[in-house]
Amino acid sequence: MGIVLKRQVGAVKAVDGISFDLYQGETLGIVGESGCGKSTVAKLLMSLERATSGEVFYKGQDITKLSGKALKAVRRNIQMIFQDPYTSLNPRMTVGDIIGEPFDIHPEVAPKGDRRRKVKELLDVVGLNPEYINRYPHQFSGGQRQRIGIARGLALNPEVIICDEPVSALDVSVQAQVINLMEGLQDEFNLSYIFIAHDLSIVRHISDRVGVMYLGKMAEIGTDEQIYEHPTHPYTQALLSAVPVPDPEAREHRERIILTGDVPSPANPPSGCRFRTRCWKAQDKCAEEIPLLAIPERFKGADSPAAHESACHFAEEKDVVNAV
Repeated sequence: MGIVLKRQVGAVKAVDGISFDLYQGETLGIVGESGCGKSTVAKLLMSLERATSGEVFYKGQDITKLSGKALKAVRRNIQMIFQDPYTSLNPRMTVGDIIGEPFDIHPEVAPKGDRRRKVKELLDVVGLNPEYINRYPHQFSGGQRQRIGIARGLALNPEVIICDEPVSALDVSVQAQVINLMEGLQDEFNLSYIFIAHDLSIVRHISDRVGVMYLGKMAEIGTDEQIYEHPTHPYTQALLSAVPVPDPEAREHRERIILTGDVPSPANPPSGCRFRTRCWKAQDKCAEEIPLLAIPERFKGADSPAAHESACHFAEEKDVVNAV
């Protein structure tokens, strides 16, 4: 017999003090480097992780305070599409069982006698042959597997779908097909998406608004036009300058922003602005004060695309060649 004693050595704030809204029928894209907290946001919104502080409101109800039947009811309306179509599907279950599993948890959506018909209908909606209902995941390609994951996400007629890098594991040609499918489903069912990705081109294609995250915080948020054509945060500008440009002439005239240093550890983030250790604009104020996510003073009241929320003491619109 033995006893294991547990001791907390330190805490990592994977997400720290971010705030944003999601409106009915819109797509909010969230971008950032690996490890910036994008997937943690997804888990918090799904209540797969419990927030240590803060609130997550769904239609005026704080879901962080819910449990049991109340949380179960909310989860029916908020579903998720996972990144890896290979590990997110149980290889021992048929497609029919995978898509129909949500009905076991919420039997009121589809009575037992109607489930097979409902599953076939969902397969047809995502562009798969309904006769595939008895097949297993290993019999499908990556793109087809992700369509199965999308069908599972649609099973309970949700209002919000959290898309955690849903196309990053797919070939480029298949990515376009899945994105087009998701856009069509959004129009058909009036869905709201939170689309998490690191591919800036895909995010711009599908998103109405875009939030840029860095080291657990939201650096900038605005419409796709504001973020891609009128970025004001240095980190956003650096990200956009790194996007490959196929046009040689545009590439020649673009200013490439090279960031120095490594991303700091989330266990020990810098004081003040978390981006200051890699920022060419950093001054003493950046180390002393945490910048708020707000419209910069210089743009307040201005009829300008640059008048959107940016967490920078020295936010300034920069002409990054629009190559995305």
